[in-house]
Amino acid sequence: MSFVDTLRQWDDGVTCADKQDYSEALRILVAIREPNSKICFNIGCLHLLNQNLDDAEKAFDCSIRKDEHLAVAFFQRGITFYKKMRYDESIGDFQRAFKALRGNNLIDYKALGLRYILYACEVLHNMALAEAQLGNWEKAEQNLRRALDYKTEAKLGVLEKAQQAVLKEKLFKLVEFPSKMMFKPNKNYVAELEKKDYLGKAKVVASFNPQDVFSGFAPLQPQVEDGPATPREPEVLRALEGVPHTVLFEFVPETCDELAVKPGNMVFVLQKGADNWAYVIFNGRTGLVPYNYLERQEISLASKHIKVRKAPSIPERIQDNLYIVKVHFTFTFAVSIPRGASYDVLIREISKKVNLPTHNISLSLDSSGQSVIDANTDMETVWSQVRSGRITLWCNAKEMDGWKEETHLVALHSYQSPNPEDLSFKEGDKITLLARSKINQDWLEGRCNGNTGIFPASFAREAPVNGQ
Repeated sequence: MSFVDTLRQWDDGVTCADKQDYSEALRILVAIREPNSKICFNIGCLHLLNQNLDDAEKAFDCSIRKDEHLAVAFFQRGITFYKKMRYDESIGDFQRAFKALRGNNLIDYKALGLRYILYACEVLHNMALAEAQLGNWEKAEQNLRRALDYKTEAKLGVLEKAQQAVLKEKLFKLVEFPSKMMFKPNKNYVAELEKKDYLGKAKVVASFNPQDVFSGFAPLQPQVEDGPATPREPEVLRALEGVPHTVLFEFVPETCDELAVKPGNMVFVLQKGADNWAYVIFNGRTGLVPYNYLERQEISLASKHIKVRKAPSIPERIQDNLYIVKVHFTFTFAVSIPRGASYDVLIREISKKVNLPTHNISLSLDSSGQSVIDANTDMETVWSQVRSGRITLWCNAKEMDGWKEETHLVALHSYQSPNPEDLSFKEGDKITLLARSKINQDWLEGRCNGNTGIFPASFAREAPVNGQ
């Protein structure tokens, strides 16, 4: 089968699928003698749509054999294995899809003819679900933590629901590829399939030109005014949204609606607010960045040298009378609280984030836990500590799970935390026990040297009472 015939059948099959005639689309695509990886992927999607899992697996196998770097094919085959309850193989394919992303947050397949964006956080989300199906709750939690490193604002809600489910050791919903989406052939190639009449029909054109000595028929005179033609805008510039700006200083976000950027990044400002914050797009992600961290650029072929400067102060965000409260727990997070809110409102919002009852957590203004905030605290004193609309608090878990009050442990070995939520300590350090981990009973939660986190239970024992 020639390339032209393959292209024509491919286009016919996709056209039928767009009209929701999936049986005819499958018949046309299967009839192609030497399908490429994209056509095989389309066949697999149609089989998956019809719940023909065995045929879908074979089609995705063929797609991967022809293009071993097609991450979305590994993702689809992983979903197929999951539906066949072959969870180990499903995990393997999700791992291969994540590896094919090469550390990127996403792959946009629009340039290859598929209107779909594969997100790294969704691949890790499904990997966590497959681990949960096998009862590996700790691995499921680890994969969801990794997913948060690659999250986008649009996917944050899905990840938070999955985390809450894992804490309760419950399953959550699989993120599926929309099987009606298909790779389409290059539209320029498809346009060439149509017959063209390059000569056109003959026309008689006559015009009288009084300036010519020749009277009678004259060639058609140009009807454009004098002056150079307006240069065409480059296609790449027309495709970009917003106003281009260069990032001058590194910005580390403290809330989910802010965007991390580094010096030299090129961002596009979609909207600038009255509070001197800009809503920008960078690498397919959108978020807020201080506008005084940016410098407007005119795109040209010559790159500009970026001078190193001292970062200006971050402007105060006007957020409908909200405070940004940064909270240090076993992990760090931020919540938006109404200005002048009561203690009940504050503790309730924080308890939602840490997934603990309000009576099992305590708040303080410092890491030592001495400046305690409770129901008797004058909240005006607390809110007076706000600077530029932001305040930092410390949150600790109170004793629970049947442990007696103020249970103390002694570290048997030194432990250096590999993760930010773990607790580091040295041999002989005293640890105040707070709780057992909900995910794994072999881990404890404690406080040592002003820090709170989790650690292996085998690394400590209960401290002797009265020197015994």
